[in-house]
Amino acid sequence: MIDQNKFYLFYDGDCGFCNFWVHWILKNDSKDQFLFASLQGKFGQEFLKQRGLEQENLNTIYLWKPEKYYLNKSNAAITIAEKLGGIYSLASIFRIIPRFLRDWVYDCIARNRHRLIKNSCAILTPEQQKKFID
Repeated sequence: MIDQNKFYLFYDGDCGFCNFWVHWILKNDSKDQFLFASLQGKFGQEFLKQRGLEQENLNTIYLWKPEKYYLNKSNAAITIAEKLGGIYSLASIFRIIPRFLRDWVYDCIARNRHRLIKNSCAILTPEQQKKFID
């Protein structure tokens, strides 16, 4: 069942860099706004398929607000920071940079993400585990 009040973050589940940031968001989500799904999983693949998005190239994150919108790349990253609030909302300043430049930087990082942080196994609490969807 889709929760209309949550933001769904789709990410590359095989990427240590991506997993690091997912766990960082999880720790800083004091308002309990986010749910997470690997792009490789059934839910993630269905999300991509329904929108006609490439199902094998997993070089971006997607932030989906059901019945409203989905964002990718730098727009998704900035919106996540804004939704976390507090000091992180200052990331909205990056919106003054044209999207094509922000996304170019995002793509450079995405191409090298597997070298930035290696996979690690995080131990999640039962409450945190509930925020992950197959």
